[in-house]
Amino acid sequence: MTLDLTPFLPPGEPFPNRVLVEVDLKPVQGSRFQPTGFPDLGAAVFETKDGAQLLVESAQSMANRLESVCWDGATAALIPSLQGLSYVRVVDKDGSFRTSSILEAHRLNSPYILDGIAGKDPFLKQLKHEVDAAFESRSIDRRVLAKLVARYDMSALLHGLFLAKTELAGGRLRIERALSGFIEASGVRVAASGGVKNDQLTPSTDKGSARTAKEGFGNVPFQRDEYTADRIVAFFSLDLSQIRAYGLGPAAERLLVAMGLFKIRALLDGGLRLRTACDLEVDETAGGVRVTRPTSVSLPALGDLRATLPQLVAECAPLFAGEAGITTVRFES
Repeated sequence: MTLDLTPFLPPGEPFPNRVLVEVDLKPVQGSRFQPTGFPDLGAAVFETKDGAQLLVESAQSMANRLESVCWDGATAALIPSLQGLSYVRVVDKDGSFRTSSILEAHRLNSPYILDGIAGKDPFLKQLKHEVDAAFESRSIDRRVLAKLVARYDMSALLHGLFLAKTELAGGRLRIERALSGFIEASGVRVAASGGVKNDQLTPSTDKGSARTAKEGFGNVPFQRDEYTADRIVAFFSLDLSQIRAYGLGPAAERLLVAMGLFKIRALLDGGLRLRTACDLEVDETAGGVRVTRPTSVSLPALGDLRATLPQLVAECAPLFAGEAGITTVRFES
């Protein structure tokens, strides 16, 4: 039975411009957690009128996590529910899997894809031919760009894309994220701790010794900051207006919306172990999962979304390039 997506994509006007989801989270065990850190910055603590808040997981990192729920690492392929969806698969000269546009942070803009060989020609050359035909000396038509991107990587229409190569319409080809998310904590406090890396063979390193801490020898003490919080909340946004503006038709709109909802639900249901010391789960006692806009809908169950996706992928097959949606690119070191 196909999931009814009409509440998210009602015909006519007015229609909801986005789906906003909020999810209360808590540590799986204890009360401490380790937030994301940034070079030369550390944890991203910021002040609001309600006090100190903390960025637990950034939009960039959440995009990678939302994409990862669609990939089966054991088989190096899309999960069964999404088989047939367009993406670029990168292989070695012997056909061994290397990476894919689903896994690459910059998706189609990955050097392993653009510098790879598709058939007899570089993939960049093939893409340039299609881009030149569409945009040579013309402004960028988002609908044409969306159709081009859908041919090779449908997921990029959710997670965004910037084809920065000047050969591709002067580096003007950009698509913002239609699906985004982040995690914040409020009422945060530092939980300072530390430890030591013990070396049972060389516990101390003399100043003139060849064995130094730089090479990993000796006992090395360290300081570590974790955090506690009054509340941890994950926020997700699915931009329905952007998806409609692609102009790909009702079938593609249904697929993109179902994929976006699936990614959110799969991430929440599959566990949020963000780091070794940051393992979170949905806190049902604090509110759990709720759609804050539009308030008339709820986030569908994972099983319903998983059962619906194969039919939606099949309906969009004419939009996709390659065999079974897969464009294979050969990249040799």
